[in-house]
Amino acid sequence: MFIHLIVIGWLYVAVMMAVAEATNTTGTVLGAIFTFLLYGLAPVALVIYLMATPARRRAIKEREAQAQEAARRAAAEAAASDLPDQRSEAPADAVAPVRKEP
Repeated sequence: MFIHLIVIGWLYVAVMMAVAEATNTTGTVLGAIFTFLLYGLAPVALVIYLMATPARRRAIKEREAQAQEAARRAAAEAAASDLPDQRSEAPADAVAPVRKEP
């Protein structure tokens, strides 16, 4: 919550700087746009990205743990199953095929 107030305050100051740049007799609208982008959006985006890093790491670890748990459950179900082994190998015939002689 506190970080939201800082972001809003920072963007407000950047907008006011951009307005002052645009309305100044020697300022330009292009200069105001660059002022807002370089003093406002770029630093705020960087701070938000850096502050969200721990949450992203937690989400990645949680997804990995869920994937590992699903793999463990699948392996346990396969081991406890009554079905024969379902690997990708073709079954071997017990009797060799018989050819007709011409």
